[in-house]
This record gives sequence, C-alpha cells and structure tokens, in this order.
Amino acid sequence: MASAAEQLASNMNLGAFSKATELKKRIWFTLGALLVYRLGTYIPLPGLNMEAFAQAFQTQSSGILGQFNMFAGGAIERMAIFALGIMPYISASIAIQLMTSVIPQLEQLKKEGEQGRKVINQYTRYGTVFLATLQAYGIAVGLEGGTGIVSDPGWFFRFSTVISLVGGTMFLMWLGEQITARGIGNGISLIIFAGIVAGMPSAIAGTLELSRTGALSAGLVVGILVLAVAIIALIVFVERAQRRLLIQYPKRQVGNRMFQGDTSHLPLKLNTAGVIPAIFASSLLLLPATLAGFSDTSNLPDWATSVLAALGHGQPLYMVFYAALIAFFAFFYTAIVFNPQETADNLKNHSGFIPGIRPGARTAEYIDYVLTRITVVGAIYLVLVCILPEFLIARTGVPFYLGGTSLLIVVSVTLDTVAQVQGHLIAHQYEGLIKKSKLRGGKKRR
Repeated sequence: MASAAEQLASNMNLGAFSKATELKKRIWFTLGALLVYRLGTYIPLPGLNMEAFAQAFQTQSSGILGQFNMFAGGAIERMAIFALGIMPYISASIAIQLMTSVIPQLEQLKKEGEQGRKVINQYTRYGTVFLATLQAYGIAVGLEGGTGIVSDPGWFFRFSTVISLVGGTMFLMWLGEQITARGIGNGISLIIFAGIVAGMPSAIAGTLELSRTGALSAGLVVGILVLAVAIIALIVFVERAQRRLLIQYPKRQVGNRMFQGDTSHLPLKLNTAGVIPAIFASSLLLLPATLAGFSDTSNLPDWATSVLAALGHGQPLYMVFYAALIAFFAFFYTAIVFNPQETADNLKNHSGFIPGIRPGARTAEYIDYVLTRITVVGAIYLVLVCILPEFLIARTGVPFYLGGTSLLIVVSVTLDTVAQVQGHLIAHQYEGLIKKSKLRGGKKRR
C-alpha cells in the first residue's frame, strides 16, 4: 500500500511538472546561465604562456590557491577570465553587512524596505569593483613575477588583465542576480555549486589514482568515501532540523461570526545561516593569499612571509581562524536574517502568543533565547563539518572537492533548490485548482 501511494504521488508530481510551463522555463534558464559560466572558465587571459603557468600552478595547487581554484570552478588553473570568480562580491557583501550594524545611515536604509535594499545592493556592487580591481592587479603583478608566464610584461598587460578579471567578476555577479530573479535557486550559491560539482569527477578519479599508485591505501580511500557519505547524511539531517515554538490564537469575533481559537508553530531552523558562514569564512581567508598571488615571496618582509605561511592550508593558525570565522558568521548572519523583535510584534498584532510567555518584549526575549541556544548547536555543526575533513585533506593530499566545505555547499544548495522547485509545483497546482473551481462556478451560474 505504501509503495503504491508513493508511486501515485510521484506520478502526480511528474504530471504537475509536465504542465508547469513557467517552472520549466526557469529551470532551462538556470541551466543555460550555468552553462555560460562554465564556458567562461575555459577562456584564458591574453598574453600568457599557459605551459609555464601550468607548471607554476602545480607548485602551489596544494595550498590555499587550490582551494580558491575550487571556488572558482577550476578557472584559476586555466587562468580564465572568470578566475576571480564570485568571491569579490561575497567579500563586498560581508563588508556592507558588517557596516549596516555599525553605521546608522546604512541601518536606516535597511529598514526602508525594497528601496533601501536597492541602494545597499548598489553599494555592494561598488565594493565588488573595488575589491576585484585590487585582486586583479595583484594577480597581474604576480603573473609578471613568474618565470616565462607573461609573454610581454608591462602596463598594457596589467591593464588588460585587470579589465578582463574585473569584467568577468561583474558579469558573474549580474548572471547570479539573473538566475535568482528569472531562474531557480540562489544565483550566487548556484554558481559556486556548479564550479564545485564540475571538479568532483576529476577529484574522485584523482583519489582513486592515488590509491592505484600506492600513495593512499585502499582502506584510507574507503574511509574517505564512508566519511563523505556520513557528512552528507549529517548535513541533510541538520539542514532539515527545526525547533518549533507553539503559537496559540484565542477565540475572536469578527462582526457577527465567532472564530475558534487555533494553534500553529513558529519554525526555527537549527542552522538558520545555512551555507553562508562557510563561504564567508573561506572568502576572507582567501583574500590575503589572493593578493600575494604568484609573487616572489622572497621580496616580502619577514613578518608577511611568516603570516602567509601560518595561514597556509592545514596549518593550525588557519584552522583556528577558519573555525572562529565560521562560528562568528553563524551568529552574525542569523541576527541579520531573523529579527526576534519583529517576529514578536507580528505575533502580537495578530493576537498570537506563546503559552506561558507575555506578548511583546518578553516574547522577543524568549525567541532570542531559544534562537541563540540552537545557533550554538548550528555553529558547532558547521565547524565540525568544515574543519574535520580539512585535517584529512592536509595530511593525505585528498583533493579539496571532497572536503567538508565543498560537500556542505553542494548538499545545502541542492536541498534549497529542490525546495524551491517543490514550492513552484505546489503554487502551480494551487493555481490550477482555483481555475477549475472558477470554471465550475461559471458553469453552474449558466
């Protein structure tokens, strides 16, 4: 009986999907946009000796540069026009969101609704151009410092490199916004998702090759695969976990009609911040290494060389900073996306209350108390998922694509996208039912 019911539900979903024309258009648009992004990661910058660059990249691919290459969808190892990826936009978003908490003018803009959000988005774009320009110039100078990488060093090469890389980042930012508005899912997250997924087959093949050559034991490879499956299961479980607060609505009279009291739930996700803390933390740690680029570290001051070495992938200081930034952004982003006072005011305006808690300020304090406690659990979960596999990668040489951060991004974005698809299907079915009821009503009146 259960299998028959599941089959029936599946057939209904397939039938609803075949009729959801708007949803299919959105999916095709998303796939087309991601295809454009992947093609852009294969267009190299002009004026480079790619063989010399490939040799230089191999010497640094096991460090932070390799992780940056993962987020850029492999564009770094090909030094493509999308080599900066979407990270400058994410870094600018972090800076703007931090400033909204300390600058009253930006905080006021945030409260002005859609119009204020547009102004903040414009500031974020300006910040993206500024950061991308700095990073692109650093990469251009670093490439010139390499042996035989640049065929004709000079200001013309620097100018063309900066224009190409900044233009690539701005195009990706625009493409992500278009996916969010006209496609399915969050465009920025899907661009990062597509880059990681594109590198996973080669990462798995590389791991199996290490096992074949004896660099990794067969037992360790099996352990890595089991750990990856366990991490995926943990991510799915926690991302769906909720703490539900009971909400009661008293009896009320509207005109001559008496409505009975009702109950509902206020769902609080265990990980309200989602995948954002891992992306933010990674982008901030990648920023100094990106500026260093391929430059000759022998010309840097001793303290700068020591800091860069300590922030290398797998180093204790890198792990400590990574864990601290993930925990910080878990609380920070949760505070941005969820306002307990606003939720308490909405409940009070609709006569809703939490049993045993007075409406208003006490309700806001209680929601904030519960949210803080579950965010602690969510932050610990994020740190464990992102940090534990990093130790394994640093010690064994397993590709970054099989790490906890990449798995977290892939699974979380997949769950979010599937949920949006289901939401569109439900909305389409609801619209179909309304149309049918209107048609039946019209026939009866005739």
